[in-house]
Amino acid sequence: MIPTQYIRQITLLRDKVGDFGKYPFSLPAIRKLEHIDIHPKVTIFVGENGSGKSTLLEAIAVALGFNAEGGTRNFNFQTRQSHSELHKYLRVTRGTKRPRDGFFLRAESFFNVATEIERLDKEPGFAPPVIDSYGGRSLHEQSHGEAFLALMLNRFSGQGVYLLDEPEAALSPKRQLAVLVRMHDLIQEESQFIMATHSPILMAYPDAQIYHCDTDGVKKITYEETEHFHITREFLLNRERMLRILME
Repeated sequence: MIPTQYIRQITLLRDKVGDFGKYPFSLPAIRKLEHIDIHPKVTIFVGENGSGKSTLLEAIAVALGFNAEGGTRNFNFQTRQSHSELHKYLRVTRGTKRPRDGFFLRAESFFNVATEIERLDKEPGFAPPVIDSYGGRSLHEQSHGEAFLALMLNRFSGQGVYLLDEPEAALSPKRQLAVLVRMHDLIQEESQFIMATHSPILMAYPDAQIYHCDTDGVKKITYEETEHFHITREFLLNRERMLRILME
């Protein structure tokens, strides 16, 4: 174990689950889950839509004390009760060192986080505006991708645990490369990332541990073994042939 590894392992308390035929325990990634070893730098969950990777990431985030819709541990707003009870059945094995920072970035509810920041800044008080920690400019007044980068460049301060759920949703390929660079800078500053993604760019981070979620459960695979790598590579190398086959 690296001394600065904050999260070491996630274990499903299977003996406490009453019915594996009930959501979310019926999801492929959860039904056969025993435990997941968390990489000291980057852990990535990949898989088809509906495989359970985002539900698993959400549960890990809530088990770590983050708001289900995203934000820091200090965010406790709720737009809609939609997260599962999976977090109640997870045991988090932590390292000996505690992180100084942390954030749960969830692409689908980031709008709600931006709205909550604006609400907090309208309340009377003597503390500096919350938005100052995010670059000083309203996240609603930026494109989705610009707001994501503003968050990572300004709010993520290092020595932290950062959970990212499909961060590529609003990012161009160029901006995804910028996220890779920022991730690397933060990892050099003793940070740990746990991410669910479909992006072959983001999952290419060197030495990242990739877990594939499918009907067989959750298993370790290499970058070159991912479907994302194979399909993207095949399309780029044989674009005309693949388009012809698809459109016949």
